[in-house]
Amino acid sequence: MTIKTNRLTIVPYTTEWTPLVQEQRYENGPELEHHLSELAGNPALLHWGSWLVIRQDGNIIGDIGFKGLPSANKEVEIGYGLLELYQNHGSATEAVDALVDWALSHLAVATVLAETSTTNHASIRILEKIGFQKINASDTALHWSLHQAVVSK
Repeated sequence: MTIKTNRLTIVPYTTEWTPLVQEQRYENGPELEHHLSELAGNPALLHWGSWLVIRQDGNIIGDIGFKGLPSANKEVEIGYGLLELYQNHGSATEAVDALVDWALSHLAVATVLAETSTTNHASIRILEKIGFQKINASDTALHWSLHQAVVSK
């Protein structure tokens, strides 16, 4: 399974991609290793965990993914992060939009959720551009939702 956009290739992270991750010394947090551990125990998580975001030149610029299988309520939560060098160029918006579209194309998903800190203005802009609606807020976090019916592409 591969998702292609104008500038990016987005692939589910498996051990097949580990040599490229190591070769490029890609490090953006513990999510990738955590995903591989969980995937080994539950192969159904393949598309519902970490995905790599790769530019056309083959450079890994970030990772994106879901925080587990869709719930009984047909909800899945997305998370994402790009290396600082590749932020503020529209790549995160492009990747999040593509993966959200992919998720909402499945019968198991009716709603995609997200969470940002109240000070992460870049992530807030990304979610707003894609059409997420703020559903809850605390002093430190904002919670977002995008329902299948809202997607109008």
